[in-house]
Amino acid sequence: MNAGITKALIIGGGFAGMTAAARLARQGVEVDLLEIDPGWRSYGAGISLHGSTLRVLKELGLIDRFMEEGFASDGVEMRGADDRILVTLPTPRVAGPDIAGGGGIMRPALAKILQEAVRAAGVNVHLGTTFSTIENREDGVWVAFGDGKPQRYDLAVGADGLYSSVRAKLFPEAPKPRFIGQSVWRAVLPRPAEITTVTMWMGPNLKVGLNGVSPDLAYLFLTEDKEVNDFVAPESFVETLRALLRKFPSPIIQAIADQLSEEHHVIYRPLEQMLLPRPWRAGRVALIGDAVHATTPHLAAGACIGIEDAMVLAEEVARASTVDDALAGFEARRWERCRMVVENSARLADIEIHGGSRDEHAAIMRQSMKTLAEAI
Repeated sequence: MNAGITKALIIGGGFAGMTAAARLARQGVEVDLLEIDPGWRSYGAGISLHGSTLRVLKELGLIDRFMEEGFASDGVEMRGADDRILVTLPTPRVAGPDIAGGGGIMRPALAKILQEAVRAAGVNVHLGTTFSTIENREDGVWVAFGDGKPQRYDLAVGADGLYSSVRAKLFPEAPKPRFIGQSVWRAVLPRPAEITTVTMWMGPNLKVGLNGVSPDLAYLFLTEDKEVNDFVAPESFVETLRALLRKFPSPIIQAIADQLSEEHHVIYRPLEQMLLPRPWRAGRVALIGDAVHATTPHLAAGACIGIEDAMVLAEEVARASTVDDALAGFEARRWERCRMVVENSARLADIEIHGGSRDEHAAIMRQSMKTLAEAI
């Protein structure tokens, strides 16, 4: 049925937007995708993916491409700062018995895989542009972009991230992104032979982790408590991260600190979050991904739930008889799951900042991963 939708607009060419564009186009919808970056680049280092994300990639027919570029593994090891294993958390094989429960990949590599899928699906991609006006009318949603006149669509989807212009237009009173009192350091380096799965070391006011992103490379992340969201000079990134790693007596982490250099692409980002109360739609316009539920990386699920949003939206469009029913069904299926990720991630950050219970920390992670493994 496609809910009477024959033409749709996706605003934002990130992971959620690309997934929505590809899936809707495969359902026979004519899709325009707007991406403000003329190079359609994906910034950042590695990204950790849950089994539920691998399940979506499998449904899109992209799991083989992921396995060529990325790294898959089972379980999560939580260690003390000295390498002592505190707890091992299972990651169910939700994408199938032959696909590991989680994995990692370089962000540009995942972006390239999804870009190829978007192009192959016949999506009309418009780079270096965004919308200038968006208006719900009785006969559809009218959107102008570039220097053109408004065009009519049956559906428009705002997938334009944490600082979403679509959200600002539809919901001017929406909560603003909030700095949570932590920042994250990231780098990419040769994967230590001892690291065969996602591994995290818990230290006082710091947490460091490693996850493979290819057969040879690992993605390093370190969360640091920060009372103030102050500026950190890029020229100090390598030495600052090295000093933070030195606080962990683990021989693995010490060896990483020894080799750390500018070639390991060290980046720094303050952590912010935002959860938009329902509704996530206005008329024929819906919001997905970070535009409605930007989360911190404590559950490594931000990209996961955004990609899931896109798949669920397309599913609801395919089976509903009206646009309103499709968007209502999408929102009903997504709210509780996304709320859980944002709020549980915030609680994990709070425990780390204030020295809370490690048992509670592990229990929240275990329950969250179990929930994310359930059917969408």
